[in-house]
Formats: sequence, C-alpha cells, structure tokens
Amino acid sequence: MRAAVYSRFGGPENVRVEQLPRPPVRPDDVLVRVCASTVSAADHRARSREVPRGLGLLAAAGIGAFRPKRRVLGMDLAGVVEAVGAGVTRFRPGDEVVAMPGAEFGGHAEFARVRQDGAIALKPRTMTFEDAVALVFGGLTARGFLDQVDLAPGARVLVNGASGAVGTAAVQLATHAGAHVTGVCSGGNRDLVTSLGADRVIDHTTDDFAAGPARYDVIVDCVGNAPFERVGHLLDPGGALLLVIADLPGILRAPWRSRTTGKRVIATVGKPTAEDLAFLVDLAEAGSYRAVRDRTYDLADIAEAHRYVDTGRKRGNVVVRIAAGGPARSTPAQGSPAASPNTDS
Repeated sequence: MRAAVYSRFGGPENVRVEQLPRPPVRPDDVLVRVCASTVSAADHRARSREVPRGLGLLAAAGIGAFRPKRRVLGMDLAGVVEAVGAGVTRFRPGDEVVAMPGAEFGGHAEFARVRQDGAIALKPRTMTFEDAVALVFGGLTARGFLDQVDLAPGARVLVNGASGAVGTAAVQLATHAGAHVTGVCSGGNRDLVTSLGADRVIDHTTDDFAAGPARYDVIVDCVGNAPFERVGHLLDPGGALLLVIADLPGILRAPWRSRTTGKRVIATVGKPTAEDLAFLVDLAEAGSYRAVRDRTYDLADIAEAHRYVDTGRKRGNVVVRIAAGGPARSTPAQGSPAASPNTDS
C-alpha cells in the first residue's frame, strides 16, 4: 500500500510517500481502505517535535525520543471497511466509516486498522469522505472538553481560536447546546465563525479579549495563549476554563486551581468513544454540524499539506485525499490561502 512516512523529526520535507505492507488484521480489528484523512495540529507536533513548554519528555514517550515510533501519521480517517477480524460484530466489509486512531496514528495510508471498540462509526450518509473526515479530530476534541462542563442553554461561552479545527467544532457544539458564543479569531475569519453560530466575534489582531468587560461561564482555549493567570478573572464563579492546548505548568496547576478558586480548570480531553463520534455523525446528518474544510491535497502532495499547516493559517481542516493520486495540486474549500494567521488546533 502507499503511505506517507517519516523517519526523522523535522520539517515537511521529511514526509514522503513509500510502499508499505498492509497492516495485519487482528481478531478485534477493522481494516479500513482509507479515502481521506487530515493533517492536524497533532500531526504537526508529532512530525516537528514542537510541543508546549515542559512536555518534551512526555512527547518523547509517546512519539519517540530520537526517531519516530510510528512512521505513518494521521489521527483520523474516512473510508470503506475492507476486512474485519474474527471477533468483530459491529462492522462488515463495505461499510463506510469515520474513525480516529488517535495516538496510534496511521491515517495517512491506503489502509489503516482501528479496533472495533475504538472511536469508529458509520460515515454520515449526507457527506463525501473528504467532508466527513473533517468532523473527526476537531469534533471529538471539542466534544471531549465540552462534555466535562454543564453547558446549559444560555451559557456564555468564549472560544479562543474559533477558526481552526477544534475551534470551529467548539463553536458549533456550543451553539447546538443553546449557548451564547463569542469567537476569537482574525478579522478575515469573522464571516466563517459567524456562519457557524457565533453571536459575537472578537478580532484578536485589534482587540485583547482578556481586557474586555464581558464575563463567561466557559472559556475554550484552542490556541494556548489563555492560561488561567490571563483569563481567570473573565470567568464567573463556578465557570470553567478548558485548556485544549496547555504547557506543563498549566496542566499541573489545573487541579489546584479548581480546588482553590471556585472555578474549574480542565486540561485533559479524555478518551474519544464510538458514541461521541456517532453523536457528531447524527448532528451532521441532521444539518446541525458542518464540515469546515480549508484545502484538500492528494496523498502525493502530503509534504505540501504539512507545509501549509505549518503556516498557522488554516481554517478548519486540511484534508488529504488518500484514494486518488494525480499530479501535485491543492484545492481550496471553505477557506483561503490569504486567511490571517491562526494557531488554533
């Protein structure tokens, strides 16, 4: 099978397409013929070894110290079930599915395996594979954080980094829950974030949201520049700060902040489940969740896809078309190469 592989940490030029054996199918495995995946912020961090302050040792344990533990990146996928293990009962060959292999990676290949008890669900019938895969990484991350708070109708939610993969998902999920959503992004992304349901947008290039008078029940930080020290005063008593991106000091202080301030600080996403993914699929099929796809690249152009993600300018998701080859090209979709820089996940 064709797969995008890397054998050392560094820039996008280290990722190239090679031939690898298909993954073997174990009793509880679902083997998927991958049609689409994304290059996410997690892929960027794994490839470059650029991680938040203090997390170098943890990153080394997960992705490798001197060379990559897993040569094929890709934390999400959409495709068709090719084969199933002897113990698999939930899926059969021919099923169209979306899945998140997560830390096992593997989505940037023509075939990938996912455990049947993992985050895997039938694909939305109303979506192409390229749009469906855009639900997975950002949607599961946003849901994993938001599910840890009581998001009642009328809650005031601020999403910092509202135009990235996790941010666009958080805006939509909070809106669906009936929250009043404020999105923080560049002015060039205002229309996108508003179209996803945000009631108000703050342009971070001209205004400091942390200096404003508004108060919130929940703040979702998808950028990594809103620690409790900066934004804790914006939270009402009992409010919650969700640190999608945090450095080691922020993670270690989160439980102590929660105990001593009357405000919750949450820095862990939890494990995504098939039920979480099925929830997103149902929302998409009902027209209540929209795929946000910036650009689409062929697998042959995987290094260019990484290069674009490295700019920090992506809006929503950068999709990689696995099933189709062809000459080097990229296809803009719902985004623009001229979008203002955005470091959201």
